[in-house]
Amino acid sequence: MRTFLSALFALTAVCGRAAADPPVPLSPSAPRPIPITRPEMKELLEAMKARGLRIPLPELTEDEKQKLGAKGGGGYEARLRFHYMPGGGGGGGGGGAFGFGGDKEGGMSLDYAFKTQMFWIVCRTNNCQYCQGHQESKLLKAGLTEDQIAALDGDWSGFPAAERAAFAFARKITYEPHLFTDADITALRQHYTDLQILEMLMSVAGNNAINRWKEGAGVPQSAGGGGFGKGAEPAGEKHTYLTPTAEKYKTAVSKVAPLVYDDKGQPTRATVNRRPALESRAEVEKALAAACTRTPRLPLVEDAKARAILPEDWPAGPLPQWVRLLANFSGQGKGRILSQRSAEEKGDLTPLMKARVSWVIARQDRAWYATGQAKRRLNALGQTDEQVFQLDGNWAGFTPAERSLLTVARTLAASPVVLTDDDVAAAVKLAGPRDVVQLINYVTVRASFDRITEAAGLQLEP
Repeated sequence: MRTFLSALFALTAVCGRAAADPPVPLSPSAPRPIPITRPEMKELLEAMKARGLRIPLPELTEDEKQKLGAKGGGGYEARLRFHYMPGGGGGGGGGGAFGFGGDKEGGMSLDYAFKTQMFWIVCRTNNCQYCQGHQESKLLKAGLTEDQIAALDGDWSGFPAAERAAFAFARKITYEPHLFTDADITALRQHYTDLQILEMLMSVAGNNAINRWKEGAGVPQSAGGGGFGKGAEPAGEKHTYLTPTAEKYKTAVSKVAPLVYDDKGQPTRATVNRRPALESRAEVEKALAAACTRTPRLPLVEDAKARAILPEDWPAGPLPQWVRLLANFSGQGKGRILSQRSAEEKGDLTPLMKARVSWVIARQDRAWYATGQAKRRLNALGQTDEQVFQLDGNWAGFTPAERSLLTVARTLAASPVVLTDDDVAAAVKLAGPRDVVQLINYVTVRASFDRITEAAGLQLEP
């Protein structure tokens, strides 16, 4: 890895490399490196355009070519959904209900460019270079300058206090959701209303879902950089991320990316998972008991009002708190609710595998509301408490295919790009591409759910 990194970043000290030069290949057995400076980041964003396909695709029949053409094209991502997702449809992680769009609905008030800045910070924190490139283009389209975008990487002094608080929130709920506390909500309340905090939370949680879909599936960057920045580039020139960087930012080390430092105090480019070791069973049971008595940090909609936006076939009885929380927004909130329901009810993964994955991911995130729900689902499916807690580490009783899927889920949940091409290839070999694609999509839904429910401090229902 050290030789590869030396070759990669010796290419140029500034962004002077020609866009036509071939990018340095990345190793399938290791995560992509974290770029330390803005010029290094631009190099890796450009290299993403030549990313190889992570998940194999079957040959297309003539009929399938026609169907894909009618759906808007046959690119890698579209084909993953066409071949492997239920009904050839989409999932939450790739966008849809987990995007945030440019239009505001009733009760929403945050600016599109502001949300995109938070998305940029989420991508930098997750080292999701696919989405990073798209946010670069979106911010240029929204009118930000190169220097304003560069400042997002740590020089927040020029931003208003409210935006600095939001940026810190976006980074923490992305990288350290297990450390989120009442104090973090209190800090945001100095600048934002509760509904604005919820809107922010939904946006950032959705960003984390999208990062995990793009990185888990290994989607290559489009040659046009997503097309969002059109109009910001000279007419007739090929899109490139290798634009000039101001002197003050050329060597500035990122304060957003979770860098690892060597024994000499120098930043490395290693991508690692730094979630702490899982708690003991006794500690988990104590945390679940506390979750049953806590008071939610954000407002919940009354049961009858929330039910009014739900489908008629929604089960009778008191609504869970997560539904009443999202129902604060009748449009995007409803979309999240229905996307969550669809993820649980549709697809080829068994209910037991989904419940196991939900537990594994919630434990990584220390999302106690989601952990308690997963435990109840597992118990209802016939799993004893001993079998549930074995999911925290002892997978010896599972088949190789099950272990490979749980490994992908745990790794992708903790850090999107710690998952390598080789990890996915092993799961595809053992479980098949359909189950792997659907698993990745399911992880995106649960990663968003964990962040929303735990940051809101929802009370675990009896």
